[in-house]
Amino acid sequence: MRSGPPQGPDYGWQGPPPGPPEYSQPAPPPRRERRPRDGAGSDRAALIIHTIADIAAVFLGLWIMLYLLEANQGNPFVEFVKAVADWLAWWAQDIFTMDSEGVRVFLNYGLPAAIYLLIGHGISARVRRL
Repeated sequence: MRSGPPQGPDYGWQGPPPGPPEYSQPAPPPRRERRPRDGAGSDRAALIIHTIADIAAVFLGLWIMLYLLEANQGNPFVEFVKAVADWLAWWAQDIFTMDSEGVRVFLNYGLPAAIYLLIGHGISARVRRL
């Protein structure tokens, strides 16, 4: 017979001791995932600014063209274009007072068109870099 401790399930290596008891905790609230900053928002804002500046310049240029081509001033479309151009260029009215009406209209409405394009595209380029 062999002497020594009896072999069996109650003797010998049983594995690591049990860890601390696990407590049931509520799950943390889900985190709001952040979208990566890919610049899509600033590109969209830049496009909107760019487009508004272009539309303003188109109305002013269209009025210059209609005036120089002597379009019918009683036509509703011509009246609408003139009203929009007057609203956009109110601050530049009569900066240039010339004897020639065509040159006066060209300069008084062309200057705001050029300024809207320069400022609008400049701001748009700056916003796009954000």
